[in-house]
Amino acid sequence: MVTHRYTVVAIILHWVMAIGIGLLAVMGLVMTHLKLDPMRLFQLYQLHKSIGVTVLLAAVVRLAWRLAHRPPELPESMPPLERAAASTGHLLLYGFLFGLPLTGWALVSVSVIAIPTVIFGVIPWPHLPVLSTLADKAPVEAVFKQVHAFGAYALLALVGGHAAAALRHHFIIRDDVLLRMLPRRRRTTGVQPVEVNQNVRSIS
Repeated sequence: MVTHRYTVVAIILHWVMAIGIGLLAVMGLVMTHLKLDPMRLFQLYQLHKSIGVTVLLAAVVRLAWRLAHRPPELPESMPPLERAAASTGHLLLYGFLFGLPLTGWALVSVSVIAIPTVIFGVIPWPHLPVLSTLADKAPVEAVFKQVHAFGAYALLALVGGHAAAALRHHFIIRDDVLLRMLPRRRRTTGVQPVEVNQNVRSIS
């Protein structure tokens, strides 16, 4: 069966992850470049970790859903090179959507401070067992910190390219690629105007 739109579940997961990535990027820049009160910084780190876990779980569900539900076919007019670039871009996005939260989880687990993670202040989230029990955590933490930071910039570049390609399809090529991932608009049925008989006699 040929489908021309993504499913509602796929659309919701897509935009949840998109919003999550945007929030994580902003918080990451704030945490690393601004001087904040220690308590405010702690709260921001906890929120950053909570959203990161949410993105990771959404990516797991999104991948499972994609494997079970065939996505829309690419437009037939799309050249083979662009098709290959689109497929490669999607694979890289999935790789980073899993890899970046996992490196963040590893970074938290190997942290010398060893601060517990509580998702949105409600659900305790465990540390990775091997990393959390290392005798000398500092050098491993430094490596994961660099990997996580560079991975974040790489993911933002991929997301920017993904968004630019979607906008190009919508505004320049003028196909339905972007519309496939947008919520369907409800058509409003307006009341048809009633034609007034021009020959109605006026009442004197």
